[in-house]
Amino acid sequence: MKKLLLSIPIFLLSEAGAQELQAAPSDKMNIVKTNVTAYAFRNINLSYERAITQWFSLNIGFGTMTEGKVPFINAFLKDEDEKRFQNLRVKATNFTIEPRFYIGKGYGRGFYFAPYYRYSDVSSNTFDFYYDYDAVDGNTYQIPLKGQGSTSGNSGGLMVGVQFFLTRSQNLVLDFWIAGAHYGSGKGDFTMTSDYVLTPEMQAQLKKEIENLDIPFVDYTVETNANGAKVKVDGPWAGFRSGLSIGYRF
Repeated sequence: MKKLLLSIPIFLLSEAGAQELQAAPSDKMNIVKTNVTAYAFRNINLSYERAITQWFSLNIGFGTMTEGKVPFINAFLKDEDEKRFQNLRVKATNFTIEPRFYIGKGYGRGFYFAPYYRYSDVSSNTFDFYYDYDAVDGNTYQIPLKGQGSTSGNSGGLMVGVQFFLTRSQNLVLDFWIAGAHYGSGKGDFTMTSDYVLTPEMQAQLKKEIENLDIPFVDYTVETNANGAKVKVDGPWAGFRSGLSIGYRF
């Protein structure tokens, strides 16, 4: 009898816990969001998150950066190197698959960690590039070239964030990407052509000038010929993620 009396509250507590788990509105398992901070960098984006269980969801995102100046170009190029690129514009797209594991309240709410895969593609317009050729006669000649190309990368990473429901109806969502980083490999080709026939000496100086640009997070090799240069990207591909998204839950 004593065992029976003890089992009753245990049973009631377990039933209450089960009801609490089931209390999450099953008709609101979808969230559509956009990262509002990314618009400052011309990045138009949209993501869709679907709750699979209380603790697990799948988030799929797509973003496109419209053609314009390279963001933060002065952070990784010296002033004199930046001036070598005239009217350089780039555009980019990315696609992200992101499983999320919630350690907070669940069903899309609370802290989460998210391993993810990202595909990225970056291409440029036809831009002007020049370098100073130091001739054997002691004079310096400015050699102009036309450049164009694209590169793409596949990478994997991890992000930590927290997601809130802002209204009593739990329809309005705030998703804070605290920090994320990804690493992988990228490949691409950029060509630079000149109206001048480049001598072997001119080619050697051009190769050295491009190699000395020392662009971070990217490995590249340079080949030159009488018509210009070919830059081949083939190596590490890295990036970082952070932002603030607003969404609607339904």
